[in-house]
Amino acid sequence: MTSKNLLEQLRLLGLPFFEVEEAVNANLVLADVVRSRNMRFWEGFPVLLANSARRGIFDYTKVKSELKNPSDRKAFISLVLVSLALYKFIGLKFLWADKLHKYFSLKEKKILRDYWEDIKSGYSLSIGDKSLSAERMISIFNSYFQRTEEELSDLISVKDEFSFERALSCLFSPKQKELFLKKVRREKLTKTEREYYSRVVKKKVMALANERLHRLAQKLLEE
Repeated sequence: MTSKNLLEQLRLLGLPFFEVEEAVNANLVLADVVRSRNMRFWEGFPVLLANSARRGIFDYTKVKSELKNPSDRKAFISLVLVSLALYKFIGLKFLWADKLHKYFSLKEKKILRDYWEDIKSGYSLSIGDKSLSAERMISIFNSYFQRTEEELSDLISVKDEFSFERALSCLFSPKQKELFLKKVRREKLTKTEREYYSRVVKKKVMALANERLHRLAQKLLEE
C-alpha cells in the first residue's frame, strides 16, 4: 500500500486529522501502519486500535498473519501492549481489550505492566530501536476522544466521548457496558444477555434515571 493510500485508509480509523467515509480493511491498515515505521502513525496507534475494535473490524490474529517479518510482528505486539497500557493509565476499560490478554505470554504481560509504569512516570516507550513519547501518545488519544462526536442509534449524541467512556467504565463492568450500549443501539440480545440485562444492568439504568439521585450528585459536585 502506498503512503497516499495508507493516509486515505487511516482517515477511516479516526485520527483527528483524518476525515473520510468509505469502507476500510482495518486489519490490513494496522499491519501497514506497523510496517511503515512512521512515528506519527505509531503514536496514533492506540486511537486506530480503539476505533477499529469498537467498530468490530479488528482481529488480532489476522493482523499478525499479515505481518510476515518477525520484527514487524514483534513491533505489532508491542504497539498493542503500549495501547492497552495507555487505556489503563487513562482509566478506560474495554471488553475487547480484556479479551486480548489470552494472546499474550507471561513475558508479554510483564512488558505490558512495564509500559504502564513508563507511561505513569512520563518516560519514553521503547519498541525495538524506536522511542515513542508517552506524553504525545496521551495527547493524541485525548484529542481524539474529546473532539469526536458519535451517535448511538440517533438516541445519544456523545459530545465528549472520552468523558462518556470514563463515566460508563465507572458505572458498569465491561460486559455490562457492552449490554447497555447494545440496548441503546437496539441490537438483538441473546436469551442469556436479556436475562442478565434485566437482572443486573437494568437496575443500574433505573438508578441513573432517578431525578433525585441526579440532583444530589450535581449538588455534591458543586461543593
